[in-house]
Amino acid sequence: MNSRRLIHVLGFLNLCVSFTFILVFGKNNDNNKCLYPAIYNFGDSNSDTGAVYATFTGVKPPNGMTFFGNISGRASDGRLIIDFISEELKLPYLSAYLNSVGSNYRHGANFAAGGASIRPGGYSPINLGLQVSQFILFKSHTKILFNQLSDNRTEPPLRSSLPRNEDFSKALYTIDIGQNDIAYGFQHASEEQVQKSIPEILSQFSQAVKQLYNEGARVFWIHNTGPIGCLPFNYFSYEHKKGNLDANGCVKPQNKIAQEFNKKLKDQVFQLRRKLPLAKFTYVDMYKAKYELIINARSQGFVSLLDFCCGSYTGYRINCGTKEIINGTVDGKPCTNPSQHIIWDGIHYSQRANQLVAKQILYGSFSDPPVPVEQACF
Repeated sequence: MNSRRLIHVLGFLNLCVSFTFILVFGKNNDNNKCLYPAIYNFGDSNSDTGAVYATFTGVKPPNGMTFFGNISGRASDGRLIIDFISEELKLPYLSAYLNSVGSNYRHGANFAAGGASIRPGGYSPINLGLQVSQFILFKSHTKILFNQLSDNRTEPPLRSSLPRNEDFSKALYTIDIGQNDIAYGFQHASEEQVQKSIPEILSQFSQAVKQLYNEGARVFWIHNTGPIGCLPFNYFSYEHKKGNLDANGCVKPQNKIAQEFNKKLKDQVFQLRRKLPLAKFTYVDMYKAKYELIINARSQGFVSLLDFCCGSYTGYRINCGTKEIINGTVDGKPCTNPSQHIIWDGIHYSQRANQLVAKQILYGSFSDPPVPVEQACF
């Protein structure tokens, strides 16, 4: 009798332990996800979804051909990494702040612009400081307009396209910028001068982040800069010297300075964590994620890194989408299979490359702290 009771007791205890295990470890993953109502993005052409197209009528077809099938405003044959972040968070693709036609900003806005740098000057007038100023103006004006359209009974169509006032502090703030500060420096200064400029560049970066923080931004997802020396444009425009190319054909001095920039950027992010205690910062190592893709290019089914899909930098510079007849041959047209190419146009990544990099960074493998984007608010 005692042994039978003991068996029942042990069985009951086993059920209790199993139930506790389910409660602790089998919790619905949805409960551990951040519910971002919006994304606000700042950056350059790596995440521009239409600013350059809207402002300067740049980024024309065949950009967008693979996914969108028409003008997308993106410097790629398809989606960018910011688009895959939006997909992961089940939010709509971001409309460019400067795009005046057909935009909906309920779930965020994109202030990134092709050619943008952190410091003023460079390739574009739309630097990071101006992007932050645009965000502050956007926030102020939409709050006023949203309140003016307030109606307890219905939600007018215009109001439904505006962000809710309370969403700004709950949104995800993504930043991907710095590549053009380095690239412009290489074209107009010595490598030593570029390296010496990094602290001042990052000082302005921190100032921009603090401005966003003062406006209520609390969750930051910050990308470092990629291996700029691996871009075909830089390879073809660089004066080659013995020993200056690595095993993958990348320009070593340029990548070295990009790595120095990233090291100091990471230090800045750590300092911002201390100075802005209410914010959450995730530092994402895009350099490592992109370089690993380049190292494993052949096993992933890609052709040579220098064999990009659209345009040309050999002999004549022909931008992607520009038709030029040289020696009876029409150049500037895209290749027939962009998915075989890491680089789309000599500078920007193809959709497939962007997708593979996004898969690497979205779940925390290349982040500090190592958290997925869905948990970056905790």
